Amino acid sequence: MYRLLILKIAARSQQAPQVQEILTQFGCNIKTRLGLHEASPEYCAEDGLVILELTGKQEEIEQLKERLQKLEGVTARYLEI
Repeated sequence: MYRLLILKIAARSQQAPQVQEILTQFGCNIKTRLGLHEASPEYCAEDGLVILELTGKQEEIEQLKERLQKLEGVTARYLEI
């Protein structure tokens, strides 16, 4: 089973420090991290996605999701596949 947390960050330049701080606190629960946003020499999108593959206790994962959800402009969705 894969346990994924998908984050949509509406304002990357403003929210990145707070998101990173939370991800660092839960670093032992993150197996894989992938960040996606549109970028080219002429354009860099302000919104983006972060996909996390998680491990650990379900309570810790829920706490991570809740902490991220509290940030303005951050949407978090949990998925088990």
